[in-house]
Amino acid sequence: MGINLTNFLSSKSKNTKMIDFQDLDHIDGLAISVVSANLYNDVRDDLTMFYFREGANYASVYTQSKIISENIKWNLKQRPKKIYSLIVNTRNANAFTGRLGYESLKKLADLTAKQLNKKQKEDEEKPKIISPKNIIFGCTGTIGELFPYEKISNNIPNLINKIRYTQNKFIWMKVALAIMTTDTKPKLAMEECQIGNEKIKIYGIAKGSGMIYPNMATTLAYIFTDATLSNEILGKLLKKNIACTFNAISCDGDTSTNDMATIFATNEVKNSQVKSINENKIKNFDKALNNVLLNLAKRVVSDGEGSSKFIIINVSKCKNEIDAKKIAFSVANSPLVKTAIAGEDPNWGRVIMAIGKAGPRINLNKLTIKFGNIIIVDEGKLSQSYDEKIIANYMKGENIEISIETFTGKKNFTAYTMDLTKKYVEINADYRS
Repeated sequence: MGINLTNFLSSKSKNTKMIDFQDLDHIDGLAISVVSANLYNDVRDDLTMFYFREGANYASVYTQSKIISENIKWNLKQRPKKIYSLIVNTRNANAFTGRLGYESLKKLADLTAKQLNKKQKEDEEKPKIISPKNIIFGCTGTIGELFPYEKISNNIPNLINKIRYTQNKFIWMKVALAIMTTDTKPKLAMEECQIGNEKIKIYGIAKGSGMIYPNMATTLAYIFTDATLSNEILGKLLKKNIACTFNAISCDGDTSTNDMATIFATNEVKNSQVKSINENKIKNFDKALNNVLLNLAKRVVSDGEGSSKFIIINVSKCKNEIDAKKIAFSVANSPLVKTAIAGEDPNWGRVIMAIGKAGPRINLNKLTIKFGNIIIVDEGKLSQSYDEKIIANYMKGENIEISIETFTGKKNFTAYTMDLTKKYVEINADYRS
């Protein structure tokens, strides 16, 4: 289960954007620590701490599943003004573990707060007082297994001892690898922008490969910025930008019990105060945040379990965005569409099927469907220029784009998905083996 970091840093196995890693460096106010707690019974990194020595403003969105993990319950209950630490473990979802799983997190938060208070006294001229409620958790892995409290609690001192106040590309890559489960590639993204005259950094990491279908957010995604922004502004920006990024992806149509996306602002850059997300001075940040979230979301789909194709589904000219989204995800989640694409079969009839079952009204006299730039259906019937050999050749590519126009209005939505291969079945059949 070990992961070779050098291979990831030097890999040129796929000449695609999704294998390129940006040079994330340092964000003031953030410290990172990564260790192996032997959660996989080997030496791979599996436990991560993000530490904000001055505290960070924050906002989160969580899964809308009716069964949620104990760490999501903990995070929702705390609601402090600032977060001082986020602890993320892999291998165990801490979901369907009941009171024991929740109490384990309570004890971990108590232990971590005590240890960090000692560190505050050692490192800071004016030590902060850190409470257990200032600690939140991210968990990912198998549902229903006993939470490994002893292994994790025994490594909290180790995590804190290894805290480094300066990051570099190596550390970011290391932490992105540490939060992976069935992922095959780490997921990192960054943008730089300005708020007024101040230069701002936005860094992000994510994990996710299977059980991917959003109903709020999906997988784990953590965003960090050095900007000074309130919890309220962060919450509005995150919710707005999740809609067309992490809420626009699907690998297999399944929503996790543990989905979580959180943004942290360290307030180290003293930009001018932002009171509304509609102000001009926040527009560049808004756009940059969207870029980071969309980059990460696409990387999750690109690394979907067993995937061989990255698929974009554009639905436009709909009555409203809700209709466009229903049609897009009807196509994206159709096993028949996904297996046809895996087999490089230009079976556009499966796309027709998925559009029809979605529910929203369609103007059949004008319906248009394209694969890439190739017109398949024009004005509600098979295009006179249709040539299956040309379409079949297009299907051999790694990136497939399907565009649908319903001609019932002016709204649109784009979804991102992957194909469904034999490898997906193998991965999930052997998931706990």
